[in-house]
Amino acid sequence: MRRIFPGAQGGVGRRFAAVTAFLAAFWFAGFVWFADDAVRAPPMPPVADGIVVLTGGADRIATAILLLRGGRGRLLLISGVGPGAELDKLFRGTGVDPAGLRDRVTLGREATDTAGNAAETADWVRENGLHSLIVVTAGYHMQRALTELGRDVPDVTFYPVPVMPPALREVRRLGTLRLLADEYTKWLAAQVGLTRLHG
Repeated sequence: MRRIFPGAQGGVGRRFAAVTAFLAAFWFAGFVWFADDAVRAPPMPPVADGIVVLTGGADRIATAILLLRGGRGRLLLISGVGPGAELDKLFRGTGVDPAGLRDRVTLGREATDTAGNAAETADWVRENGLHSLIVVTAGYHMQRALTELGRDVPDVTFYPVPVMPPALREVRRLGTLRLLADEYTKWLAAQVGLTRLHG
Protein backbone atom coordinates (compact mmCIF):
# COMPACT_ATOMS: atom_id res chain seq x y z
CA MET A 1 0.00 0.00 0.00
CA ARG A 2 1.34 3.41 -0.97
CA ARG A 3 1.69 5.78 1.95
CA ILE A 4 1.05 9.50 1.47
CA PHE A 5 2.65 11.69 4.09
CA PRO A 6 0.78 14.81 5.29
CA GLY A 7 3.85 16.94 4.62
CA ALA A 8 3.97 15.85 1.00
CA GLN A 9 0.28 16.65 0.53
CA GLY A 10 0.84 20.10 2.01
CA GLY A 11 3.77 20.73 -0.33
CA VAL A 12 1.71 19.85 -3.40
CA GLY A 13 -1.10 22.10 -2.19
CA ARG A 14 1.24 25.04 -1.65
CA ARG A 15 2.80 24.60 -5.08
CA PHE A 16 -0.64 24.44 -6.68
CA ALA A 17 -1.71 27.58 -4.84
CA ALA A 18 1.49 29.38 -5.89
CA VAL A 19 1.02 28.43 -9.55
CA THR A 20 -2.63 29.47 -9.43
CA ALA A 21 -1.72 32.82 -7.88
CA PHE A 22 0.99 33.39 -10.49
CA LEU A 23 -1.39 32.62 -13.37
CA ALA A 24 -4.05 34.88 -11.88
CA ALA A 25 -1.55 37.73 -11.50
CA PHE A 26 -0.31 37.16 -15.07
CA TRP A 27 -3.89 37.20 -16.41
CA PHE A 28 -4.74 40.35 -14.46
CA ALA A 29 -1.60 42.24 -15.54
CA GLY A 30 -2.33 41.37 -19.16
CA PHE A 31 -5.94 42.39 -18.74
CA VAL A 32 -4.97 45.83 -17.43
CA TRP A 33 -2.78 46.37 -20.51
CA PHE A 34 -5.54 45.05 -22.80
CA ALA A 35 -8.22 47.32 -21.30
CA ASP A 36 -5.96 50.37 -21.58
CA ASP A 37 -5.16 49.54 -25.20
CA ALA A 38 -8.85 49.09 -26.02
CA VAL A 39 -9.75 52.67 -25.05
CA ARG A 40 -6.63 54.43 -26.32
CA ALA A 41 -7.28 57.00 -29.06
CA PRO A 42 -5.38 56.04 -32.22
CA PRO A 43 -3.16 58.37 -34.27
CA MET A 44 -4.15 59.06 -37.85
CA PRO A 45 -2.83 56.10 -39.89
CA PRO A 46 -0.48 56.57 -42.83
CA VAL A 47 -1.73 56.03 -46.35
CA ALA A 48 -2.05 52.29 -47.03
CA ASP A 49 -2.86 50.12 -50.02
CA GLY A 50 -6.24 49.19 -48.61
CA ILE A 51 -8.67 49.39 -45.70
CA VAL A 52 -10.60 46.54 -44.11
CA VAL A 53 -13.43 47.00 -41.65
CA LEU A 54 -14.74 44.10 -39.59
CA THR A 55 -18.49 44.60 -39.25
CA GLY A 56 -20.22 44.67 -35.90
CA GLY A 57 -21.16 48.31 -35.40
CA ALA A 58 -22.23 51.30 -37.49
CA ASP A 59 -19.33 53.41 -36.23
CA ARG A 60 -16.84 50.94 -37.69
CA ILE A 61 -18.25 51.16 -41.22
CA ALA A 62 -18.60 54.95 -41.09
CA THR A 63 -14.99 55.30 -39.93
CA ALA A 64 -13.72 53.09 -42.75
CA ILE A 65 -15.76 54.93 -45.39
CA LEU A 66 -14.44 58.30 -44.20
CA LEU A 67 -10.88 56.96 -44.33
CA LEU A 68 -11.49 55.79 -47.90
CA ARG A 69 -12.93 59.15 -48.93
CA GLY A 70 -9.99 60.88 -47.26
CA GLY A 71 -7.52 58.98 -49.43
CA ARG A 72 -6.03 56.81 -46.70
CA GLY A 73 -6.46 53.71 -48.86
CA ARG A 74 -7.40 53.05 -52.47
CA LEU A 75 -9.64 50.04 -51.78
CA LEU A 76 -12.04 49.08 -48.99
CA LEU A 77 -13.25 45.65 -47.88
CA ILE A 78 -16.29 45.53 -45.61
CA SER A 79 -15.92 42.04 -44.16
CA GLY A 80 -18.77 40.03 -42.67
CA VAL A 81 -21.65 41.84 -44.37
CA GLY A 82 -25.10 40.35 -43.79
CA PRO A 83 -27.12 38.95 -46.69
CA GLY A 84 -29.61 41.85 -46.72
CA ALA A 85 -27.10 44.70 -46.60
CA GLU A 86 -26.26 46.61 -49.77
CA LEU A 87 -23.71 49.32 -50.46
CA ASP A 88 -26.14 52.25 -50.47
CA LYS A 89 -27.59 51.12 -47.15
CA LEU A 90 -24.14 50.84 -45.58
CA PHE A 91 -23.21 54.32 -46.79
CA ARG A 92 -26.44 55.83 -45.45
CA GLY A 93 -25.85 58.04 -42.43
CA THR A 94 -22.17 58.61 -43.16
CA GLY A 95 -22.77 61.73 -45.24
CA VAL A 96 -20.68 60.22 -48.04
CA ASP A 97 -22.05 59.71 -51.55
CA PRO A 98 -21.15 56.17 -52.66
CA ALA A 99 -21.29 57.11 -56.35
CA GLY A 100 -17.63 58.03 -56.67
CA LEU A 101 -16.44 55.20 -54.42
CA ARG A 102 -18.62 52.32 -55.54
CA ASP A 103 -15.98 50.57 -57.66
CA ARG A 104 -13.45 50.77 -54.82
CA VAL A 105 -15.57 48.95 -52.22
CA THR A 106 -15.94 45.18 -51.86
CA LEU A 107 -18.66 43.65 -49.70
CA GLY A 108 -17.42 40.43 -48.09
CA ARG A 109 -20.33 38.16 -47.21
CA GLU A 110 -18.58 34.92 -46.23
CA ALA A 111 -17.19 35.71 -42.77
CA THR A 112 -19.23 34.90 -39.68
CA ASP A 113 -16.51 35.33 -37.03
CA THR A 114 -13.08 36.92 -36.60
CA ALA A 115 -11.19 33.96 -38.07
CA GLY A 116 -13.56 34.14 -41.03
CA ASN A 117 -12.87 37.88 -41.38
CA ALA A 118 -9.16 37.08 -41.57
CA ALA A 119 -9.64 34.41 -44.24
CA GLU A 120 -11.91 36.69 -46.27
CA THR A 121 -9.42 39.55 -45.97
CA ALA A 122 -6.53 37.30 -46.99
CA ASP A 123 -8.29 36.34 -50.24
CA TRP A 124 -9.06 39.98 -51.01
CA VAL A 125 -5.51 41.11 -50.23
CA ARG A 126 -4.01 38.50 -52.56
CA GLU A 127 -6.48 39.24 -55.36
CA ASN A 128 -5.57 42.93 -55.26
CA GLY A 129 -1.83 42.63 -54.54
CA LEU A 130 -1.96 44.69 -51.35
CA HIS A 131 1.00 45.06 -48.98
CA SER A 132 -0.35 47.41 -46.32
CA LEU A 133 -3.75 47.57 -44.70
CA ILE A 134 -5.64 49.86 -42.33
CA VAL A 135 -7.74 47.71 -39.97
CA VAL A 136 -10.94 49.19 -38.52
CA THR A 137 -12.83 47.47 -35.71
CA ALA A 138 -13.85 48.14 -32.11
CA GLY A 139 -11.04 48.87 -29.67
CA TYR A 140 -11.82 45.78 -27.58
CA HIS A 141 -11.73 43.61 -30.72
CA MET A 142 -8.57 45.01 -32.31
CA GLN A 143 -5.93 42.76 -30.74
CA ARG A 144 -7.80 39.59 -31.65
CA ALA A 145 -8.44 40.87 -35.17
CA LEU A 146 -4.73 41.64 -35.67
CA THR A 147 -3.77 38.22 -34.35
CA GLU A 148 -6.07 36.42 -36.78
CA LEU A 149 -5.11 38.66 -39.71
CA GLY A 150 -1.42 38.28 -38.99
CA ARG A 151 -1.79 34.51 -39.10
CA ASP A 152 -3.49 34.54 -42.52
CA VAL A 153 -1.54 37.35 -44.21
CA PRO A 154 1.79 37.61 -42.35
CA ASP A 155 3.49 39.56 -45.14
CA VAL A 156 1.13 42.56 -44.86
CA THR A 157 1.72 45.66 -42.70
CA PHE A 158 -1.28 46.54 -40.53
CA TYR A 159 -2.25 49.97 -39.23
CA PRO A 160 -4.95 49.65 -36.55
CA VAL A 161 -7.73 52.22 -36.27
CA PRO A 162 -9.79 51.17 -33.24
CA VAL A 163 -13.29 52.61 -32.92
CA MET A 164 -14.69 53.61 -29.54
CA PRO A 165 -18.16 52.01 -29.32
CA PRO A 166 -20.69 53.12 -26.67
CA ALA A 167 -19.85 50.05 -24.57
CA LEU A 168 -16.32 51.38 -23.92
CA ARG A 169 -17.25 54.92 -22.91
CA GLU A 170 -17.80 53.88 -19.29
CA VAL A 171 -14.88 51.56 -18.61
CA ARG A 172 -15.64 51.11 -14.91
CA ARG A 173 -19.14 49.75 -15.45
CA LEU A 174 -19.53 46.07 -14.63
CA GLY A 175 -20.92 45.26 -18.07
CA THR A 176 -17.96 46.94 -19.77
CA LEU A 177 -15.45 45.12 -17.60
CA ARG A 178 -17.20 41.84 -18.36
CA LEU A 179 -17.04 42.59 -22.10
CA LEU A 180 -13.34 43.44 -21.89
CA ALA A 181 -12.57 40.31 -19.85
CA ASP A 182 -14.43 38.14 -22.36
CA GLU A 183 -12.61 39.70 -25.32
CA TYR A 184 -9.27 39.44 -23.53
CA THR A 185 -9.82 35.73 -22.95
CA LYS A 186 -10.79 35.26 -26.62
CA TRP A 187 -7.62 37.08 -27.67
CA LEU A 188 -5.52 34.78 -25.48
CA ALA A 189 -7.23 31.80 -27.13
CA ALA A 190 -6.45 33.28 -30.56
CA GLN A 191 -2.80 33.72 -29.56
CA VAL A 192 -2.40 30.00 -29.04
CA GLY A 193 -4.50 29.01 -32.06
CA LEU A 194 -7.56 27.69 -30.22
CA THR A 195 -9.88 29.71 -32.49
CA ARG A 196 -8.81 27.57 -35.45
CA LEU A 197 -9.51 24.16 -33.94
CA HIS A 198 -13.05 23.96 -35.36
CA GLY A 199 -11.70 24.24 -38.91
